[in-house]
Parts: sequence; C-alpha cells; structure tokens
Amino acid sequence: MYLLYSALVAAVLLVGSPFWMVQMLRLGKYRAGLRERFGMVPRRVRRSRERAIWVHAVSVGEVLAVSGLVTELRAKFPGHRVVVSTTTHTGQKLARERFGEEDVFYFPIDLVTVIRPYFDVLRPELVVMAETEFWPNFLHVAHASGAKVAVVNARISDRSLPRYRRFRSLLKIVLDNVDLFLAQTEEDARRLREIGAKEERVSVSGNLKFEVRPPVHMPIVDTLRTAFVESGATPILIAGSTVENEEAILLDAFREVLGRHPRAMLLLAPRHKERFEAVAELLRDSGLRSWRRSQLDADAKLFGGVLLLDTIGELASLYELCEIALVGGSLVPRGGHNILEPALHGSAILVGPHTENFRDIIQLFARENALRVVRPESLAAAWIELIENDTVRRELGSRARTVMQAQMGATARTVTELGRLLQTAVEA
Repeated sequence: MYLLYSALVAAVLLVGSPFWMVQMLRLGKYRAGLRERFGMVPRRVRRSRERAIWVHAVSVGEVLAVSGLVTELRAKFPGHRVVVSTTTHTGQKLARERFGEEDVFYFPIDLVTVIRPYFDVLRPELVVMAETEFWPNFLHVAHASGAKVAVVNARISDRSLPRYRRFRSLLKIVLDNVDLFLAQTEEDARRLREIGAKEERVSVSGNLKFEVRPPVHMPIVDTLRTAFVESGATPILIAGSTVENEEAILLDAFREVLGRHPRAMLLLAPRHKERFEAVAELLRDSGLRSWRRSQLDADAKLFGGVLLLDTIGELASLYELCEIALVGGSLVPRGGHNILEPALHGSAILVGPHTENFRDIIQLFARENALRVVRPESLAAAWIELIENDTVRRELGSRARTVMQAQMGATARTVTELGRLLQTAVEA
C-alpha cells in the first residue's frame, strides 16, 4: 500500500509541477520553504542533537491552537527540544514569531526519502500532529523510527467522514501507526473509532482552540481606536476571514447600515492575501468610501466607509475594537472559520449558515445563545438590530466570553496525556 501511495504522490508532483511553477513565478506561492519541503533540513534546525518533541500544525489556526501546548511542553520537559512544523506560509510566519526561527520549519512532502532526513537530524521521541493530519508515509516513518505518535485536538468533520468511511480498510493501516488520539468531543472520538482507530487509543481531551490567547497587543489597535474617536466613527463592525463571493454580500448589507448610521465603519479582512487586490477593486467599484490598511494615511478621516485589512496577522487584535464581528467563510458554502478570537474579546458574533468546519464550537455557542446565525438576506437587519439595541448586543458578547472561559482546560489534559506517552517512549 505504501509503495502504491508513494508512486501516486510522485505522479501528482510530476504532473502538477508546471502549474506550481507558474504559481511560483506569477504569485510567489509555494516558493517559501521549497528546499525544506523536499527534505533539505535547514541549518538553523541542525543546531543540536538533544532529544526532541516534534509538533506539526498546518496553518495559522492550528498554530494558535497548539501555542499553549508548546509552551507547556517546553516547561514540563526541559530536557527535550520542542520543534514545530507548518504547511502554509502564514502558519510558518506565526510559528516563527511564537516559537523561534531555530525551532520552526516547513513540513516535508509525504515521501519517505524526503521525510527521513528530518528524523535522522531531530530524532524525536514524540511526534504530535494537530487535528487530522493523517499522512501515511510520515506516520509510518515516525512509528518505524521508534517515536511515539499522537494526534491531538482531533476532529472528523462532516465533510471528511464519508470519504474516510469509504477508505476505512486502508485508513486503518495508517491509523495503526498512531499511539494516542485525543479528540475534541465524544462525537469526534466515536468517528475516529468508526474509521479505524483502535478503541483503547482514543480519548477525549477537549478543544485546544478554546485556549487561544490574543496576540501581543499591536500598535495598530491604538492607532485605529484614536482615529475612530477623533472622526466620530461609530459603530465599528468587522467582517473577518471573508472568502470569494462574500464581500459583495457584505457591502450590500453595509450600505443599508450606512443609511441609518452614516458614521459606521466596516473593517473587512479577506482570508487570503492573494485576494487583497480583487477586494480592493470591488471596493473601488462599489462607490463606498474606502481605505486600505497598507496605504493608510495618518491624517485619514475614518468614518462612513470600509477599511480593507490587506495585512497579515492583525485581525485577531483588531476584534478588540468592534461591537459586532461577522466571521466569514460562512455566508457561502465554505465551511466557516474560527469564532473564538472575537469571542475572546466579548464581541457580539454573527455567522452565516455554512459552519460545518467548526460544527461543535458553533453548536455549543448556539446552545448558549452566544452567537447569531444569519443568512445573506437578513444580514443588514441583524447588524441594525444589534447596533440599535445595546443591551442585546452586550449580552450576546458577554455570553460568548463566558462560553470561552467555561471550556478552558484542554491544554492541561493534553499535556498530561502526552507526558504519559512520552514516558513510555523513554522507558522503551
């Protein structure tokens, strides 16, 4: 099975190479970390031969989720070096800021010859995969190396479950390489067992994403707060992590808001940086007053329009400024994005009807009346209602913060279980 899978991966790389070359040349995509992805262990990572714990977090969301975990692992196991790999460029940037460049690198492509150099250099005693990263060759090599393997914050989405069921017989072989699954919920634990994880290796530790802390306070927060006060901008709305076809919906709804609240501001943050220009063009064509964060004039009078957040890494901090936060990827069928950052700030949260990627979190908040689900056609009315009813808006935000606080503890449970697993590796 592994030979067939490796041949398939190699064929995909070969066939897809012209497309990726064009993407690299035109957009600069995939260029970052290319040598690392193909097995060239960076010199900064080769700095020592101490025992290691390898944590893999795909992108920004996973990096945020494991941040507390990495901190606790470093504190509890000072004799081990904790290194972190990511797949995406944005995840890599954040991980280097949080964990140090010398301990962060790009995750290798899932071919044995590419993966082995990292195990030869790092010699990890424990490999920790965040969420559902079931890379067959990687898990096989990790297990064969003698390392203990854990999947933490594990979840099986509604979208993934049918596919996993279809290939259960093959997936079971892959999952046998994992020593411990720590699921977010009982439902995720049940699904893991259903797709082939061994009963005795699965337990529930909670959702690490509830333990996300806001990033270091950024100067832009104070800059914009001052600008809004001086210009009399109110209310402040944020639409975060928006995707294609959502911005037009948001701008139409915001026009209605401006009809009743002409000094309102919408901070619009597209999910992907390659869409910044397209969204900027949409704003120019909309006829609305607009500004770009990257080109913001210090003397700009910010009110009655849209500020395009065409920067990376600032959105989480800026939720602090808003009265109402709409979390994108949910007004159109894209599965939604994480609502926990605005919840942490006590913002009143709106989401669209498409939130299956965060099924359990959304259901929990909905049960506690800690968010509102809106459809594109009802967005303007929902915004206006919450703007004009201070009590309802503040209670909605307060309940969101309360739900966040009630879910704390996943990191401590996860560290305890990983400690037990690491002990078995040391004793082996």
